[in-house]
Amino acid sequence: MTRQKKPWGGRFSEPTDSGVEELTSSLHFDKRLYRYDIEGSIAHCRMLAAQGIISSEDAEKIQSGLLDILQCIERGEFSFTSDLEDIHMAIEKALIDRIGEAGGRLHTARSRNDQISLDMRLYLRDEADNVLDLLAGFQASLVDVAKREIDTILPGYTHLQKAQPVLLAHYLLAYWEMFDRDVNRLKGCRERINVLPLGSAALAGTGFPIDRESVAGFLGFPAISKNSMDAVSDRDFVAEFIFDASLVMMHMSRFCEDLVIWSGGEFGFVDMPDAFTTGSSIMPQKKNPDVAELIRGKTGRVYGDLIAILTVMKGLPMTYDRDLQEDKEPLFDTVDTIKACLSVLADMTSKLKFNREKMLKRAAEGFSTATDVADYLVMKGVPFREAHGIVGRIVRYCIEKQKDMQSLDMDEIRLFWRDADDDIYTCMSVTGSIGARKIAGGTAKEAVMKRIAEIDSDNRTDQVQT
Repeated sequence: MTRQKKPWGGRFSEPTDSGVEELTSSLHFDKRLYRYDIEGSIAHCRMLAAQGIISSEDAEKIQSGLLDILQCIERGEFSFTSDLEDIHMAIEKALIDRIGEAGGRLHTARSRNDQISLDMRLYLRDEADNVLDLLAGFQASLVDVAKREIDTILPGYTHLQKAQPVLLAHYLLAYWEMFDRDVNRLKGCRERINVLPLGSAALAGTGFPIDRESVAGFLGFPAISKNSMDAVSDRDFVAEFIFDASLVMMHMSRFCEDLVIWSGGEFGFVDMPDAFTTGSSIMPQKKNPDVAELIRGKTGRVYGDLIAILTVMKGLPMTYDRDLQEDKEPLFDTVDTIKACLSVLADMTSKLKFNREKMLKRAAEGFSTATDVADYLVMKGVPFREAHGIVGRIVRYCIEKQKDMQSLDMDEIRLFWRDADDDIYTCMSVTGSIGARKIAGGTAKEAVMKRIAEIDSDNRTDQVQT
């Protein structure tokens, strides 16, 4: 096979080894950046012409040629070959083939080092917006289900042991809060992504009289990089995005873990829609929560992407090194994974069916209102540690007698606290336990509905501002 002459080949006396070409080519994965590479090149071209660095005639040819290449790629008619190394070289060669000598002037005053940083920032800025939109959709699903299940009672757990009864809506809003922190982190990450590196050239900046601010304005960047060496070597924004995505995946995984457990026959709290489950190849009765399990599994995949980028970056000397080619596959994998998982999970969540009767029955088991009885004694003047001991002895008595607390008569209760009165039974009920927790952030219906109203109000404000 005849290999293409490299644009940088003047220094070299022999062609690149074919094995090296295969190893070093990134075109098979970085070709997804084509739109951003062309967008950045058009902005650069316009600036070069405005500054008199290239002629307006050449600029028109370059822009027309780039738009033609863009259309050709989007029609699926562009040939990507590995000997062209990367998306930049593929587009530049295609441009020169189309318009001749003028195409060779496009690379004036820039390097592939600042060019790829620009492409990555343009790409990730868009994808951060896409992920933020998907997060908003998932949060909306959680709120919708919370409204629908506002009276559904759930046994709350610590250490996977029954602890205290809560509203299912309160549980769902706990995940809303987790994902809201994710939203805020991603918004901050997006601000740090949104910085123009172009103009840094290879590492030292360029001697041409370029206008970086005009390029930034054309591409919608509110800021330009302040140090050319940092700009071409910086991949903090990539690592930060993958870290933020890892937390999103972790939060999804925790939610999915609950759904997997709750869908099992031993719990039977939730029924997942058939469209989001699969069967067994051998056991005809099976309905497996594969979507939730896969999201749980794919979380480890994104963690691996994070470790990959951190490992690539940890030992690099200043400034640009070819190791940085390895930033793209972990990033692309993270973007694809988190988008797919958020989209499917939001849809599945909206269709979950909860077994309200079973959840209520289980919420009343396991002495889940014992803390309420202790709190009741404290309100009657008993020190909390003493109240804790009294209720602990009541629980032990119930276990020995195979009773629950509400079935105890007054004489039995007075064996442990002689001043007991009939109002003690109120705090032993599941509804009484939940209703007592009216504080901000509590599980009482009043508190949960107030939080839902706050979320709805904030969403309306955000929509107006948008």
